[in-house]
Amino acid sequence: MKIAFLADPLASFKTYKDSTYAMMAEAAKRGHAIYAFEQDDMALDGGVVYANVRQITLTAPGPDHAHDWFRAEPAHETPLSDFDAVIQRKDPPFDMEYIYGTYLLELAETQGAKVFNKPAAIRNHNEKLSIAQFSQFTAPTLVTSSEARLRAFHARYGDVILKPLDGMGGAGVFRVTAEGMNLGSIIESLTDNGRRTIMAQRYIPEIVNGDKRILVIGGKPVPFSLARIPQGGEVRGNLAAGGKGVAQPLTARDLEIAEALGPILASRGLLLVGLDVIGDYLTEVNVTSPTCFQEITQQTGFGVAAMFIDAVEQAVQAAKQAVAQA
Repeated sequence: MKIAFLADPLASFKTYKDSTYAMMAEAAKRGHAIYAFEQDDMALDGGVVYANVRQITLTAPGPDHAHDWFRAEPAHETPLSDFDAVIQRKDPPFDMEYIYGTYLLELAETQGAKVFNKPAAIRNHNEKLSIAQFSQFTAPTLVTSSEARLRAFHARYGDVILKPLDGMGGAGVFRVTAEGMNLGSIIESLTDNGRRTIMAQRYIPEIVNGDKRILVIGGKPVPFSLARIPQGGEVRGNLAAGGKGVAQPLTARDLEIAEALGPILASRGLLLVGLDVIGDYLTEVNVTSPTCFQEITQQTGFGVAAMFIDAVEQAVQAAKQAVAQA
């Protein structure tokens, strides 16, 4: 197969932990041709969605895990429909440029491109707000820009988490305990004085045991989660915020959540999802570029990237069969 990855600059990859690199390495091992492009490489010209893509060959990663892990051919303009699969791995921020990118990918789908995750599904599933569709698994949650509502929520629960709806890696996450220290200034900052909608959740004490990332591929859960455990007095377990990643088997509750959501999300075109669970509660549904492949594989031996490429191959084959039968 010819597989094109829409990703951030390849030179920024830390290959010892990057999940996109793990996908590429597994695909290359199977003999698939690997291509890469960035969001601003896409264009709609004459009704066709093109991208300036580079075919890449993976080399042994060097000590800096950056420029020396791949060799790239010269870029050439190619319709995205020419590839067997396009893997969307662009990291947030989920801004208007990101949304425009999903529109172009969606147009490419009408021309025959097979995109994973489905761009409309990415656009329709805000990673924070999507948990509201599965409220049976969530802690008390409020979404609003109203200072009065946020203050009332804090008064009701006493210990709360406040966070933006478009953040990643734990950026902009605040805990406000019962005394309400700096509550007003945090609300003003996060909501931009009432102009921006944010999320408040009741604090979940089990965060001390980790914010668990549960990967769901093709509707089925990876059997291990990565518990990202806060360090040094932090409330955030995100690896980007200094959390320590510890792989562990899924609990009965983890399985209950993953098996309930997996088929639903897969049916919407989300081949890869990262569910975030603290204690017994679902806190986020990550659909843009879920990570933790390598940490789980390194600690457990389970081939997460192999499971993912299996799912891509199966989805592509199923799509070809559907076209042939039409």
